[in-house]
Amino acid sequence: MSRVLRAIDAHAAAMPDAIALSTPSATWTYAQLGEAVSRTATALFAVAPLVRPGAPVAVRLPNGPAWVILDLALIRLGWPSLPLPGFFTPAQRDHALADAGATLLIEAADGEGQMAVAGAQITVTPCLTPAVPLPAGTAKITYTSGSTGQPKGVCLSQTQMEAVAGALVEAIGADYAGRHLPLLPLSILLENVAGLYATLIAGGRYHVLPAAALGLDNPFRPDLAALAGAITAEAASSLIIVPELLRALLMVMTFTGARFPALKLVAVGGAKVSSQLLNQADALGLPVYEGYGLSECASVVALNTPAARKAGAVGRPLAHLTVEIAPDGEIVVGPHPFLGYAGGALNTGEVRTGDLGAFDADGFLRIEGRRSNTIITAFGRNVAPEWVESELLAQPEIRQAVVFGEAQAALGALIVPLLPDMGEAAIAQAVARANQTLPDYAQVKRWRIRAPFDPAAGELTNNGRPRRAVLLSRHRDFIEAPQ
Repeated sequence: MSRVLRAIDAHAAAMPDAIALSTPSATWTYAQLGEAVSRTATALFAVAPLVRPGAPVAVRLPNGPAWVILDLALIRLGWPSLPLPGFFTPAQRDHALADAGATLLIEAADGEGQMAVAGAQITVTPCLTPAVPLPAGTAKITYTSGSTGQPKGVCLSQTQMEAVAGALVEAIGADYAGRHLPLLPLSILLENVAGLYATLIAGGRYHVLPAAALGLDNPFRPDLAALAGAITAEAASSLIIVPELLRALLMVMTFTGARFPALKLVAVGGAKVSSQLLNQADALGLPVYEGYGLSECASVVALNTPAARKAGAVGRPLAHLTVEIAPDGEIVVGPHPFLGYAGGALNTGEVRTGDLGAFDADGFLRIEGRRSNTIITAFGRNVAPEWVESELLAQPEIRQAVVFGEAQAALGALIVPLLPDMGEAAIAQAVARANQTLPDYAQVKRWRIRAPFDPAAGELTNNGRPRRAVLLSRHRDFIEAPQ
């Protein structure tokens, strides 16, 4: 049995009245949660004839008790799961289903569903996808936002995910397992593993609200007043957020005087956090702890904690991992943090992260940049600039383009019009057309029109490719301007 399921049973025996899962209108003790998981597993097993052995069950549901109970029921059955983020475009969703060879799709039902889970009606639909080879032991396939339109499916075992969750509990301490309020989608590995699994292992309470109640109907444009109000009203003691949500909370605190006295731990990760934001959080009394991780390591690799925190670092590595710096400065994580990719090569050892870093004398890891051009936005979404640029350059009005947005809320672009006399209106229409082909997190929200890139000024390589560092350094005023 998995460590999470064992923990649920152990807490049910030791703390019969302790609440494991709740909403503003319903609660489940640890014993009741275990019973709900067993009932749901039995109900799912009734559709076993529709399940291709070893193939994943896709889950496309909003945050709620049904998501939690279904996820745990799939663990109990030993069926791999494929969480589908709500922000995926239909094309990305279909790609994930086919790429992973999903056997069933579980979604919310508009009317009467095939079964009810935690009061929510759901439908269970067979997927007509060909079989796809998966690494032995695959328990979950996670598709990140993807740096291009076709993200890879990272295959993880239950042991690998629970090693992260358990190491987090050991590093932070079970005393911090109070009332965890999920703000990120449960379909994102960071919330699933570091939020849900760690809370249940530690004996805490996972208090889940619908996105609308949190002001997160559109996670890329949060309702700040609703978000702050929910954190206060629900007495959350811990959160996991991305840098842009940290920026939003600090904005509310600065301009409204709001404070969150119940909060003991706010873990922030998914993208680089500016030192300015961390300093502001300290000044306002928000207990923020920066971390670092990636999907190929089952989310968290390193984390600052209340007992060990250092500004400018992402913390010490979790105890179950080995983290080394290669001669070229790249961060390498071992010994075996993930299984491989859906339909692809197996991972037989360490993971080269693509991030550059260094350790200080006290063993704290610092991130110093990226080896590739990949942009990581302030929402933690990975975007290859070449992907977005190709959509911009497909528009007849645009001659050249370079996209930026590292650690920012939205992408921007430097754009050279096809003709010198083209104005803002024509470029705005071209950008709007390009954005229609891109998911929200990869859309260009602001741009600057400029003269053609100049090879004599070092702005282009010998084969005509833009020199990003040079171009971005010459427009630092625009790139770093407040948004």
